[in-house]
Amino acid sequence: MTAPISVREIGADEFALVWPLFRSIVAAGDTYSYPPDLSFEQARDWWTTPPSQCFVAERGRLVLGCYMLKPNQPGLGDHVANAGYMVSPAARGQGVASAMCEHSMAQARDAGFTAMQFNFVVSTNTAAVRLWQRHGFRIVGQVPGAFRHVKHGPTDVYVMHRHL
Repeated sequence: MTAPISVREIGADEFALVWPLFRSIVAAGDTYSYPPDLSFEQARDWWTTPPSQCFVAERGRLVLGCYMLKPNQPGLGDHVANAGYMVSPAARGQGVASAMCEHSMAQARDAGFTAMQFNFVVSTNTAAVRLWQRHGFRIVGQVPGAFRHVKHGPTDVYVMHRHL
């Protein structure tokens, strides 16, 4: 029997656990708009400095994925959460992203958010689009050519939203 997936919050002091995964996902150039030369310090600060919170998904001591949760906007938009998720290629298809999505929605509800919005879902990331839709997110907007995909060139991105 496979050990269960556990998800826990990490701080800046543990960001090195997820850095190899983070770096490889960004370097692929197919899902995140972060610059390919993003430094460890920049990534750590973006994902762990409040109001951002960083979480790691693990099976035992093996890092399967990570996610970041924060307000989508400051001030009058801070009641809507935003999140970003990364899953190890070796762990895809094992329910990791789904577990992190469920965990993030519970965290967001507990923090008082009333909705969650993903601002930049690359349209060619069809597995993620389907997964978010299964979790109740709807595509509420489409931005033409907003992402410079490493293989496909200018690619549309979706804005996805759901009430919590």
